[in-house]
Amino acid sequence: MIEITLPDGSKRGFEAPVTVAEVAASIGAGLAKAALAGRVDGRLVDTSYTIDRDAEVSIVTDRDPDGLEIIRHSTAHLLAYAVKDLYPDAQVTIGPVIDNGFYYDFSYKRPFTPEDLEAIEKRMAELARKDEKVVREEWDRDEAVRFFESIGEKYKAEIIASIPAGEKISLYREGDFVDLCRGPHVPSTGRLKVCKLTKVAGAYWRGDSNNEMLQRIYGTAWAKKDEQDAYLHMLEEAEKRDHRRLGRELDLFHMQEEAPGLIFWHPKGWTIWQQVEQYMRRVYQDCGYQEVKGPQILDRSLWERTGHWQNYRENMFTTESENRSYALKPMNCPGHIQIFKSDLRSYRELPLRYGEFGQCHRNEPSGALHGLMRVRGFTQDDGHVFCTEDQILDECVAFTEQLRAVYRDFGFNEILYKVATRPELRVGADELWDKAEAALIESMKRSGCEFGISEGEGAFYGPKIEYTLKDAIGREWQCGTIQVDFNMAGRLGAEYVAEDNSRRVPVMLHRAIVGSLERFIGMLIENHAGAMPMWLAPVQAVVMNITDAQADYAASVAETLRKQGFRVQADLRNEKINYKIRENSLQKVPYLLVVGDKERQSGQVAVRARGGIDLGAISIEAFAERLSSDVAGKVANPR
Repeated sequence: MIEITLPDGSKRGFEAPVTVAEVAASIGAGLAKAALAGRVDGRLVDTSYTIDRDAEVSIVTDRDPDGLEIIRHSTAHLLAYAVKDLYPDAQVTIGPVIDNGFYYDFSYKRPFTPEDLEAIEKRMAELARKDEKVVREEWDRDEAVRFFESIGEKYKAEIIASIPAGEKISLYREGDFVDLCRGPHVPSTGRLKVCKLTKVAGAYWRGDSNNEMLQRIYGTAWAKKDEQDAYLHMLEEAEKRDHRRLGRELDLFHMQEEAPGLIFWHPKGWTIWQQVEQYMRRVYQDCGYQEVKGPQILDRSLWERTGHWQNYRENMFTTESENRSYALKPMNCPGHIQIFKSDLRSYRELPLRYGEFGQCHRNEPSGALHGLMRVRGFTQDDGHVFCTEDQILDECVAFTEQLRAVYRDFGFNEILYKVATRPELRVGADELWDKAEAALIESMKRSGCEFGISEGEGAFYGPKIEYTLKDAIGREWQCGTIQVDFNMAGRLGAEYVAEDNSRRVPVMLHRAIVGSLERFIGMLIENHAGAMPMWLAPVQAVVMNITDAQADYAASVAETLRKQGFRVQADLRNEKINYKIRENSLQKVPYLLVVGDKERQSGQVAVRARGGIDLGAISIEAFAERLSSDVAGKVANPR
């Protein structure tokens, strides 16, 4: 008798070995039809998997996150099946699941075209309708190598040949197509009805630029069509909001080959930068931080003591002078420790909070660079708190409160919280990890936050809280963090004099709210679709004359508002007013002020708010009060 324990604790007995599909059928016909896979004693398996012992079993359907991942992985195989069916000369390589979809890499004699993608997608739908069984087979490694070599699949043969000799490997067969995979997969292709191919990109074999460039076809797959429709709509919105495109259109910044991964900020983009930096500087001051500035280049010996030279050197830019090796700093922490060490510190000074808009450089791979989101040179709103163990909790609670207020002002109202705990490879005693993790978890509770636990995702030197933002179209951006570090300060010799006159090593809290200013500004541009809130807008208003007769008045209105601290321009071009309104509207300026003879004579301006809202004619003083109120209230759009 085999006893199966179900998730609700109930048990079912079977006289002989039983498959996952049969367990599902014993529960109900509906579940049998919905079953995509099973979990046996915690391990994901196919529905055809045979259970020959007592076990805990759950049935995976498309309602489970695991189920959606299985659908996507199986759809990647369906993509390869369709490509081989249409283009027999193409060679398949790998096809994993990624966020919201999948991809598969192919070697083919010519580039795939948009028309090819349409044909492949159509063939995938046809194969899905055939509802062919997906069958798992176990093969000897060498036998599998010979098989794939015999059908001209050299990449697949190379992958299998890298598996240790003597190991059994699993292949999956659907119709005439056979692929290497550990699985599990859906029971049949008929379960793969909702998918869409999205794009083609280049990718080097095994990620090595010395190897052949392959073609990577991306796609997405979902359990239900309405879920896919919502996702595709989000992609369309994301394309419209792409900060790289908006950066060009709004004249904010550019990048060029002579400085890969680095930004050329234009006047309007740098204005946004300055608004963010000055705002964060006020946050520093209001929260008791002292602003500091460390050097850009530090000697190799310091990076050896921190461990970066041994473990992070490939990501660091290095240089030499007078037979000494140096590195551009990839982070600010060691510099802040040197400032802490520059004087004998007392427990009475703690917590001691340092903040820096520290410029860092990291030698990111060229293929990973992505506009403002992934760069080689960036500036952080970096802060470090030197404190005692007893002060960790209060500092973390205060930081979460600061962070919430900042995100709210920038227009992010939904935050996800996770506590990342000790990884397997770590430094420091377990009792210190216990204290640090307990403090972070308790701080979340005191802050009234619902939070998750990311087991084993902490840094090697300590646990952390990760703060993730949701933007206007539902995308998630991991942004702020606070990390508890019992180790780095001690490695660099930082101490303070305790109340009993003993020397102790301070706890170091690494914290950032916006993180990389470059990346955060990219997020802001995409969240607001380039229509920045009034207080961040590089140009808050444009004054436009209808004819040359009002040019002097328009210029004087702009000058009057500029003297009050507003960012206002005058558009005095000899163009029709409708043209000027359209051009400045495309620049997403919050307020357009039109002046004709009537407005000049009455000392007023005709106000049009962003979005085509006509607010009528008002005095310059009234408009200034309105704009001042918008800025002070961090209002996103004119009303």
